[in-house]
Amino acid sequence: GNLAIGASATLCKYVLLPYLRDFIKKYPHIHISIACHSTHQTLKLLGDGRLDIGLVGRPQSLKNIGFYPLQEIEDIFVATRSYLHNLKARGIEKGHILQNSTLLLLDRENMTRQYIDSYFQENHIMAQDVIEVSNLDLLIEMSKISLGVGSVIRDFVQNELKAGSLLEIPLGTPLQKREIGFAYNLDGKISKPLKQFLAFYEAYKGGH
Repeated sequence: GNLAIGASATLCKYVLLPYLRDFIKKYPHIHISIACHSTHQTLKLLGDGRLDIGLVGRPQSLKNIGFYPLQEIEDIFVATRSYLHNLKARGIEKGHILQNSTLLLLDRENMTRQYIDSYFQENHIMAQDVIEVSNLDLLIEMSKISLGVGSVIRDFVQNELKAGSLLEIPLGTPLQKREIGFAYNLDGKISKPLKQFLAFYEAYKGGH
């Protein structure tokens, strides 16, 4: 059988591929195709019946959507020691870093960016200078060469944080954690490969 999966490039690399590695060991004969799209586009394709399942951030509305939570993710801001040193030399205090730095953000199509924009609005943070990219890996690399303060997901910069190549910027009001998981269309046909995928999910969650 065939299984069409949708996910953003970031979630595909850091979450979906490690998960699929174990799934494929158990079901080597299922043909898997992966479409890299934003969460919004993935949900639309699920609704249109063009995908079987998607790895997405929890949708605000779960109407006609089955959602299987996989893990929580936490958004943080990071920069190099030298970039923060330069801000300090300019007299910028810790509580005003975001307002006075170049912010490295994902583009506006991305659900993470929309979440960050909502955080800025709620906390009255005015972004002065923004560089937008479409890929989290590129954003992390730009942060590491001191181009600015990057909005990243903690789990995906663990090595950089441990090595000290990136430092986390403390926030007065931390960002709330978000949930990601597998979504599928409850109104669509549940194929045998999708049933096997969902059954694998139940066993996978039970073992983690």
